[in-house]
Amino acid sequence: MGVDTGLRGSDILLVLGNKEPMPTTRESLDLKLWTVLARAFDAVRTHAFSHIERHGLTPGEFGVLDTLHHKGPMLLGELQHRVLVTSGGISFLTDRLQKRGLVERREYAPDRRTKEVALTPEGEALMRRIFPEHTAVIARALAGVDPEVKQAAVSLLRTVGRSAAAVPVSQ
Repeated sequence: MGVDTGLRGSDILLVLGNKEPMPTTRESLDLKLWTVLARAFDAVRTHAFSHIERHGLTPGEFGVLDTLHHKGPMLLGELQHRVLVTSGGISFLTDRLQKRGLVERREYAPDRRTKEVALTPEGEALMRRIFPEHTAVIARALAGVDPEVKQAAVSLLRTVGRSAAAVPVSQ
């Protein structure tokens, strides 16, 4: 069962002016959606990652810095879930960033078994400098997309994500 957006697919295609014939079977339509979604992501990701790498960061490192920049200090486990990496991955990323002086691990008084991670003043300065650039890079990559189409895409992709997340993963 799908998530109701209040819109029918044919209504959306009419608004967007899409005349491309779509696959007729459910399976081929699902694969078409997955392929188009993956290619769109890859096209924008190429721009974003290129910018990140010009600043000597990996996408994972940028994800940590970006999350701390926008959400503030947080526990290592919470940061791991927000950045979508394994527990070993978040330790590796924070170790690298700590060695570069961009983040610090602090004692967490309520539970000494865990650590809180925060940007250092150097990390904050870096993000204040490069985040506006990063936003501009993504905006440039998407400049050819009408704002109404962007709004529709956000709504539709949110529906796709919620619907997929509601289905149990087969083992």
